[in-house]
Amino acid sequence: MKIDVYHTPLGLNAGDLSGRAVVVIDVLRATSTIVTALAAGAKAIVPAASSEEVVRLTSNLEKNAIVLAGERRLQRIEGFNLGNSPREMTKEAVGGKTLFLATTNGTPALLAAQGGDPVLVAAALNFSAVAERARNLFNERGDLVIICAGREKQFALEDAYTAGRLIKAVKKGIPPKKLTLNDAAQVSLDLAAQQGGWQDALGASDAARQLGEAGFGDDVKFCANPDRVAIVPVYADRRIAA
Repeated sequence: MKIDVYHTPLGLNAGDLSGRAVVVIDVLRATSTIVTALAAGAKAIVPAASSEEVVRLTSNLEKNAIVLAGERRLQRIEGFNLGNSPREMTKEAVGGKTLFLATTNGTPALLAAQGGDPVLVAAALNFSAVAERARNLFNERGDLVIICAGREKQFALEDAYTAGRLIKAVKKGIPPKKLTLNDAAQVSLDLAAQQGGWQDALGASDAARQLGEAGFGDDVKFCANPDRVAIVPVYADRRIAA
């Protein structure tokens, strides 16, 4: 039984994930935003590689049925309805609509996960629900891939910590001799054991520092609240739905 972690999606090809169960993590903030939007009643989320792709994908769509959201350098993209703050994802803003989302790290990680089956979206906000689903898949198949979005193509503490907690939950009850972890998975597991709770671990990250400096400190606190919702978003055919 094998768990592979990728601390960034760099170098991943769709063929590498074909038929494998995948979990994608960008806890600060894209996957937290996605989870919150779906919990608020969004019909679906379409991840995009760039703001230009969002504009292209939505050019012929009915404007009152969609919401354009995303960030560059943490700030809302000019001309978009919303940024990448989960606290913006209210029923009034996204209920009944399809959200087209472009972010620096999270949406490229989701696009890199195409080929996985299924591709689950994980955050602290839905941690127990996604951990249960991932554990069931792992017990059925004996294989799981966890993709961390990372930060600007580098390791991100908050994503690796979340991956480590997920591994701990997924491997529960499995004899150590039957379990194989790649190096990144072992590092993530060790990291989760060393850090404190969600608030401490996420708050210690470089992402949290940058978000705080940009005026988004409350987003970090929001994203570090586990199990606010029990939905498990699934990404398939370029759309994420609950």
